[in-house]
Amino acid sequence: MALPLRPNKYAYRTIVLAGLAAVKLFRVPLIASGEEHLPDDQVVHGLDREVRPGRGAVVAVTHFGYLDFVFAQLVVWRRVRAHSRFLITRKHTGSALVTAVCRLCDHVVVDRANGAPAYAEAVAKLRRGEFLAVFPEGGVSRSWTVRTLRTGAARMAAETGAPIIPVSVWGGHRMLTRGRGRIRLRDVWRTPVRVHVGPPLSVAADEDVRAASARLRAALQDGIDRCIESYPVTPAPGAWWMPAHLGGGAITAEEQGKHDERERESYKRTG
Repeated sequence: MALPLRPNKYAYRTIVLAGLAAVKLFRVPLIASGEEHLPDDQVVHGLDREVRPGRGAVVAVTHFGYLDFVFAQLVVWRRVRAHSRFLITRKHTGSALVTAVCRLCDHVVVDRANGAPAYAEAVAKLRRGEFLAVFPEGGVSRSWTVRTLRTGAARMAAETGAPIIPVSVWGGHRMLTRGRGRIRLRDVWRTPVRVHVGPPLSVAADEDVRAASARLRAALQDGIDRCIESYPVTPAPGAWWMPAHLGGGAITAEEQGKHDERERESYKRTG
């Protein structure tokens, strides 16, 4: 019988260093801004960040491509050496490899049909002082604009007092995203990725979480706008990876909303 895997900081560090090596190998320009907005009260010894109560944060990441988590984590790790604990939906942990990685990295697996246990686990990690990474849009946006957010990030911040750190990622969707097939070397090679870290947001215990989520959405979209403005590639007219309001070939935000409505019940069934 195989022994149960336990969280291991060295395994997580190895994965992060492998990500850094892959970025260099494929000559991916990872261009970050706003890193000074990451918490400056962290205690770091070499490659280790001490996890202390009161030092946690909710890292809210945009979700346009399947690799956005990689670039968000690399930027956070470069600055504060944090091993972010990601919330990952159950349907994405179908393989033994992904399950093993989740256990080694102490990620939180979310069942969309019953999210209460995962929420409680996430709050416990925040209270302990972990960085808890979430995709508040609840899925990949195909309009390349930030969708209406779910309230989980705001609720966790309000309950624990942890700040929300908005992290906007642009360019990763050119490598791998929904509806574009498998990843190809030519889509990764030298494809720039822009990441912007916005000022941290505080959510009061008595604040309306929908209003707080709207503030977070505005911050994330502002980060995306900054990334697009300074992105070092000029898109061709009608480029599929650009949003419709900027002349791109993506679906509109309104069309995205209709897709979301159709998929909501399916998510509950698939986890």
